[in-house]
Amino acid sequence: MPLDAQKNAPLVDAFGRAVTYLRMSVTDRCDLRCTYCMAEHMVFLPKKDLLSLDEMARLADAFIRRGVRKLRLTGGEPLVRRGVMDLMGDLSKHLRTGALDELTLTTNGTQLARHAEALARLGVRRVNVSLDTLDPARYAAITRLGSIEKVLEGLDAAQSAGLSVKLNALASRGPFEAEVDDLIRFAHGRDMDLTLIEEMPMGATGLNRSDSFLALDDLRMALAQRWAMTNLRHTTGGPARYVRLAETGGRLGFISPMSCNFCALCNRVRLSATGRLYTCMGQEGSVDLKPALRGDKAQLGPLLRKAIAAKPRGHDFESQSVSQPSVRRFMSDLGG
Repeated sequence: MPLDAQKNAPLVDAFGRAVTYLRMSVTDRCDLRCTYCMAEHMVFLPKKDLLSLDEMARLADAFIRRGVRKLRLTGGEPLVRRGVMDLMGDLSKHLRTGALDELTLTTNGTQLARHAEALARLGVRRVNVSLDTLDPARYAAITRLGSIEKVLEGLDAAQSAGLSVKLNALASRGPFEAEVDDLIRFAHGRDMDLTLIEEMPMGATGLNRSDSFLALDDLRMALAQRWAMTNLRHTTGGPARYVRLAETGGRLGFISPMSCNFCALCNRVRLSATGRLYTCMGQEGSVDLKPALRGDKAQLGPLLRKAIAAKPRGHDFESQSVSQPSVRRFMSDLGG
């Protein structure tokens, strides 16, 4: 293989899985403090420790040259990072050249009304929005700082701009179980997919997750008493498994990290806002790319290949108790 081709060879791990999907956190900061995601009184990273937006763009370029076809911006809340739309504009050139199939983001929706039109102009076609309840009081309690009205305005703006929206909801014991049917009707009534997510033991949020954890196997059996479900082969490149509901015609997804290991086909890696590469969300191991990015850039390619070669077979969530964090970092560090 010619030397240039070797430099940009696809990133394949030791189990033969090609890495084609990069989730890039642009900040650990957020304008909410969701109870399952972070502590109430968070200490965020000093801004000087974050990669610059130009450095993030250069790292994204390096991954795209090596076979990444899908790029998702995350946080924290990505839309609170100053200048993030400039980064989106820089990354969107890869859509125009055909080097990238999809550029998207996961957001809490609070800033979406301001940015939806610009995102659509840049070639973003769909966004994921976190929404765990339709009840304003419960939304305020879950997010500690949030107003659901801002999210609803964001959803309106996104759909008006032509963006496809998928809602993500964290499943939990208690009030959620009585509200999930309304969430399904709301999402499908607006032509949105809804994905239900099992709570993951990440970071000490100050709450006991064993009080709130709801296994999706149990929830799905309960839903099957009320909804007619047909399994689908549909995938968006992530770990969700989808069904179609006969009553609405809409899709409902399930992400079950605690009760179902979906790692066999994992094609994803995650990059923190400080430049650390995590090849598995459920493991502590990471590789710092910042020194190579700022120093001997010729070392970046070999470092990437070494990191991907060490990507573990899978996470350890299913062997852990939900009452204690399996990993110390908060969900907001990488955005899930």
